Parts: sequence; structure tokens; C-alpha cells
Amino acid sequence: MVLFFTSSATNPPAIIYMGKDKVESEQYSSRSDLTQISPADEELIKYAWPQDVWFHVDKLSSAHVYLRMPESMQWESIPEVLLADCSQLVKANSIEGNKKDNLTIIYTPADNLKKTGDMAVGQVSFHNDKRVKRGSLLTFSLHILDLSQVGHPVHVTKRENPIVNRLNKMKVEKEVNHEQERVDRIKQETAQRRAAAAEKKKADQELARAREAEKVARSYDSLFNAPEDEDSSEPRKTGRELEEDFM
Repeated sequence: MVLFFTSSATNPPAIIYMGKDKVESEQYSSRSDLTQISPADEELIKYAWPQDVWFHVDKLSSAHVYLRMPESMQWESIPEVLLADCSQLVKANSIEGNKKDNLTIIYTPADNLKKTGDMAVGQVSFHNDKRVKRGSLLTFSLHILDLSQVGHPVHVTKRENPIVNRLNKMKVEKEVNHEQERVDRIKQETAQRRAAAAEKKKADQELARAREAEKVARSYDSLFNAPEDEDSSEPRKTGRELEEDFM
């Protein structure tokens, strides 16, 4: 089962989700670059969409929360209000983290999560540490938030019940067929790419026709505006004069 939350912090709204049957575990193993997750979370990682971003409480057990970004959004510049929603949700779903303040939240694109055959069940690392961000949960105040700033760590001192309650009111529980969802997504993306390619081809053809018509028009203009022969300035002879010339 998957829990879906709709965040109205941005326009258009964003989808946040996490596995219902979560099993909390220490995030990091003896290796600092490894993190422990439940088998259910492994399914979410396996089938995560390209625009999904993964959130976790750093060095504490917590749920694994995913943000499905709108198409126009980049993970490096997620608005702070949306980072706050994700951070508050992952904090609220950490038994230990929910009791603590000044936590650090770690987040990275879901496709940056690395799983190799030599790793134990529920163990992952990162393909690229440079694509991992850590945001300290410090001071956050909704009424002083500068919405023009994006891509910076989210700051909160404690659990913000208004945020958590707002998200929980929008919570929907769904049974997800991950493989079928993946197939449907790929079909939709393929159809969109084909439609875009067809539209571009049509536009290119119309542009080519317009250029050809312009070229033909210019050739006609040059034909009718060509300079006359040097003798064309002389008066035209009458039929009588032409006969006399012939004689």
C-alpha cells in the first residue's frame, strides 16, 4: 500500500508519497555511504519516476518520503514551502525524530539511489554524493518566509502541526501495481514525445512552404522589374514605318 499526500504549498500542487507498510531502521550502516530501508521501500525505489525526489531523516530511523515534482520543477530548486512539507512529513513519521528538534533532512533524486547485488536486502547507497543535499531543521516561520528563495535548506525548529495536519487531511491510501503504472507512464511519455515530434515536423513543413513561397514571389518580382533593353527608350515604330523599312 502507498500513502499519497497532496501539497497545496505550490501551484500546481505537488504529490508526496510513502509506503504505508514502512519498517523503520537506522539510516546508516557501518559504512557511512549506506542507508537501510525496508523491502517495501525497495519497491518504491525500483519504480520511482524520473521526477521523484527521496527524503529521509539523516542518521535516524524514519519513513522514506518521496516528492513527485511537477514537470516544470527542478530538484535543485524545490521551493522552500514544498521542502518544508516534505521535511515535516518525514519528521512526523520518525519515532525518534518526531521527538527531536534541529534535525537534518537528507534528500536526493530517486534515481541517485544505488542498489547493487552485493548489498543486503534493504540496503542502498548513492551514485553521486554531489547530488545529495542535507538541510538542517532550524528556524522556520511561515509569515517571514521569502518565497523568492528556492533551493536552500528548509528551516524549522520543531514539528509544525498545521503543516502535518494539512497534509494528513489530503492523504489517500492506494494499492499500486507498480509494474503496470510504470508501463502506463512509459506509454504516456512515448505518446507525448511522438505528438511533440509530429507537431515539430508539421511546423517545419509549414516553415519550408512559407520560405519556398517567398522565394517564388521574389523571383517573380525580379522578372517583372528587370531593366529594359537599351533601345527600349526609342519610340516604337508604326506598322507603316516597319513596312518602309522592309522596302
